[in-house]
Amino acid sequence: MDKWMEVQLFVETAERGSISRAADALGLSTSAAGRHLASLEHRLGARLIERNTRRMFLTEVGEEFLQRCRGIRAEMAEAEALASSTNRSPVGTLKVTASVSFCARIIAPVLPEFTARFPGLHLSLTAANRYVDLIDSGVDIAVRTREHESESGLVIRRLGATRRVLAASPDYLERHGVPRTLDDLADHAFLIYTLANHPHELTFSKDGQTRTVKMRGVLESNEGQVICNAGLSGLGIIVQPIYIIHDDIVAGRLVPIVDDWDLAPLTINLAYPNRKYVPSKVRVFIDFMTAHFEAMQYERRWTQRWP
Repeated sequence: MDKWMEVQLFVETAERGSISRAADALGLSTSAAGRHLASLEHRLGARLIERNTRRMFLTEVGEEFLQRCRGIRAEMAEAEALASSTNRSPVGTLKVTASVSFCARIIAPVLPEFTARFPGLHLSLTAANRYVDLIDSGVDIAVRTREHESESGLVIRRLGATRRVLAASPDYLERHGVPRTLDDLADHAFLIYTLANHPHELTFSKDGQTRTVKMRGVLESNEGQVICNAGLSGLGIIVQPIYIIHDDIVAGRLVPIVDDWDLAPLTINLAYPNRKYVPSKVRVFIDFMTAHFEAMQYERRWTQRWP
C-alpha cells in the first residue's frame, strides 16, 4: 500500500469524521480506504481510530500521529508550491472560510469572475461566524473581521476597514422616535449579536471622550443576517458593520442613528498559515481579493460618516 496515500487518508478521515467522506475527497472507494487505514495501523502496530455504531474517534496515539501527519502534509504542500511557483493557472482545492455575511455579500458575487479566471481551482467555502483553527481544519485562507488581530503563527494581510453603526428601519423610528443622544438609547430595544466581544454594551468615542452604554435586548442571535432581517422588519435597533448594511442605508431601508459618535472600527484581514512558500492557489486568491477591494473602494465606502 502507498504510504503517502495512507497518511493523506488518515488526515482526511480525522478531519472529516468519516472514512466514506475521506474516501470521496481522495477519489477512493470506501472499501479501498478501509484497506489503506488497516494497512497503516498494521504497519505501525497501533490502533489509531476507534469506531462504534454512533461515531468515530481518535485514540491517544492517533491524536499524536495526526499532529505529525499534518506537519508532513504541510511540508509537502510547501514543496509543491515551490515547484509550481511559476504556474499561472493553479489547480486543486482552495479551502476558504469567512463569516456567513461576508461569504454571502462579498465572496459569492465575485465567484463567477474568480472561477472563470482560474478554472483549475475548486473552491471549498466554509461560512462560519466563529474563527476556526486554520492548521487543524486544513483551511488554506480565512477572512477575519475583528478589532484586533493578535493570533501568532499566521500571516495577516489587511484588506480594509469598516465602521460599525447603529441603525433602524424608518417604521421603527416612526413608532418609537429617533434617538438623538446616547442617553436616549436607554428607551429603545436592541437586536443583539451574541458573538460580539461585549454583546450587551457599546463603547462610544467622540472628541477624546469615551462612554459605555448598556443595551436592552428584544432579540439575541449568533447570526448577523437574522439580526439584520429583524431590524429591517422594524423590531429594533441593530449594531452592524457598514459593509453588511451599506446597501440598505443607501436605499433608505435602514437609517443610521447617533452617528456623530464612533464605535471601534473593524479591520478586515486575510489570514493564512505562516509558511516559507505560499501555494499559488492561495496567492491568486489574495491578489484577486486585494484588487477587488481596491477597485470597489470598499474602505472609503465603509468608513464614511452618514449625515
